[in-house]
Amino acid sequence: MKKWIFIGGGAVVVIIIIAVVVGLSNLGPIIKHVVNAYGPQMTKTEVRLEDVDISIFSGKAKLKDFYLGNPKGFKSPQAMRVGSINVDVDEKSVTGDTIIIDRIEVVGPEITYEKIRGTDNFRTILNNVKASASPGEPSKKSAGKQGEGKKLLIKDFIMRQGKVNLAVSMVGEKTISASLPDIHLKDVGKEKGGASPAEVFEKIFAALHKQITSPAMTDMLNKELKALGTSLDAVSGEAKKQLESLGTGEKKNMEKVTDKVKGLLGK
Repeated sequence: MKKWIFIGGGAVVVIIIIAVVVGLSNLGPIIKHVVNAYGPQMTKTEVRLEDVDISIFSGKAKLKDFYLGNPKGFKSPQAMRVGSINVDVDEKSVTGDTIIIDRIEVVGPEITYEKIRGTDNFRTILNNVKASASPGEPSKKSAGKQGEGKKLLIKDFIMRQGKVNLAVSMVGEKTISASLPDIHLKDVGKEKGGASPAEVFEKIFAALHKQITSPAMTDMLNKELKALGTSLDAVSGEAKKQLESLGTGEKKNMEKVTDKVKGLLGK
C-alpha cells in the first residue's frame, strides 16, 4: 500500500513538473500575443513586440524590440522604443490565475516626448489606458484566449538609463534631449492580489509620465531650449543673410517662433 502511495505521489510531482515546463514554454508566445493584440487596444496606438526568449528552468524571459507608437495627431512616429526588457518570472505561478513576476528591468529606453494643444503624447496614451482599464471594458476578451483571465503581480519594476527626446518640429535637425531619472516601483498589483494587464500598464505609465513631466526633467529640457535660442540668435553664413533679407512682418514671425522654442516647456 505504501509503495503505491509513493508511486502515486511521484506521479503527481511529475505531472506538476510537466505542467510548469509546458506552461513556461508557452509563456513566450502568450506574452508576445497579449502585447501585440491587447497593447494597441489599451493605448490606441501601434504596439509591437518582435520576440520573447524564455529560459524554461530559470523562469527568465527577454523581450526584444518593443515599440510604442504615438496617438493620432502627433507628428513624431514613436513614443518609446526599447531594445530589450529582462523579466524574471516565478515559474511556480505560471499555472495559476496570477502570474508573479519577481523583476522587470527596462534598460535604455528611448522616449520621444511631444506637446500639442495643451497636452502631450504620454498623457494622451495614459488617458487611453485608463479608459481601457475602467470597469465595464471587455478587457479579458481583448487579450485573447491564451491570456484570458490571467492577472499580474510585479514585485520589482525598474526602468533605468533612459533618454527623453523632445520633439520640436520648428528646430530642424537639432535634437533636444535629457537623461531620464531611474524609476523603481514595488509590488505592482499586490493590493488586489493581482491586477489586469491594463491596470498594471496604467500604473507603470503614470509613473513614467510623472517622471517625464517632473520639474527636474522640465528644467533639463528648458536648458537645452535656451541654448538653442542662443544659437538661433547667432545665425551665421547663408542663414544669416536670409534672416537679414526678411521683411519687418516676417522678422516678427521669426521672433515669435524663437520665443515659442524658448518657452515651450515653461510654466
